[in-house]
Amino acid sequence: MDDLEFRLYLKIDVVQLDFWVEQGWLIPETSSGARQFRDVDVARARLILDLMGNMGVNEAGVDVVMDLVDQLHGLRGTMGKLMTAIGRQERDIQRQLFESLEDIDRF
Repeated sequence: MDDLEFRLYLKIDVVQLDFWVEQGWLIPETSSGARQFRDVDVARARLILDLMGNMGVNEAGVDVVMDLVDQLHGLRGTMGKLMTAIGRQERDIQRQLFESLEDIDRF
């Protein structure tokens, strides 16, 4: 969705949106100089609105949360690649790998 549609959908103003983009909390795609927002941007904006509006989190706190969200997303991607790589191994090697990883979940 374009810039105006995104702002109207979320009921935010251009100053707010520009600030969020400037902070790196949202990274829209740009096409012909116009910003385009995806579903993931809507989800991130809703999280920002929830944090700041409903939970009273300040900008520094939002920055921390958004960084953690990005790290979690990266970790999920890495885990997916790891599981794919393990899935390509022989059954015996898979079993050994999973057995060696069992202790990781325990704190």
